[in-house]
Amino acid sequence: MAYPDDLLSQNEEVVVHSHPHFKMLIFPFVAFVITIAAAVWLILLAQDATPPWNNVAMIAIGVVALVLVVWLFLAPLVRWRTTHFIVTTDRLIAREGVVKRTGIDIPMSRINSVQFEHGLLDRVFGCGTLIIESASDEPLRFDDIPHVERVHTVIYREVNDNPYDDYRGAPGQPGPQDTEPLPPTNHPPRGRRR
Repeated sequence: MAYPDDLLSQNEEVVVHSHPHFKMLIFPFVAFVITIAAAVWLILLAQDATPPWNNVAMIAIGVVALVLVVWLFLAPLVRWRTTHFIVTTDRLIAREGVVKRTGIDIPMSRINSVQFEHGLLDRVFGCGTLIIESASDEPLRFDDIPHVERVHTVIYREVNDNPYDDYRGAPGQPGPQDTEPLPPTNHPPRGRRR
């Protein structure tokens, strides 16, 4: 789902838009499979009970299974789907939540440093933690960012706003490929070769 254009300022463009890595859904998916398997097994056992207790047991098992599926699988899935990490040309945006929606916007000019870290498991999945130091007291940590090294590089380039990054010139200004090379200097080399 693209970030709504009407929430962007004039001439602001989305550079990166992602949800957290699907790694955060592995435990909920395993919990879903175990819950369904246990519910089916218990319902098969409950069918052998004497009537009317067999129906009561099957209804109770179904209700408990439904609550567990909603709590352990559907809630994390909705949380994952409604969590957005966005980098634009002007700011970094983080949004999450359904009922209680929270968000933070950090202007690129306020970002002091950008770091990333990822352990072995994160490297296997291709994600990591992004650490943003801004004018706030403590660094902000964004976990499970997909392709964290690429996102780190994109933010670094946007923060530095160097028009010569990737050999592209700013609009209306010459890039490195359009400039003339520096004239050779006739200065003797410094130092002495050994």
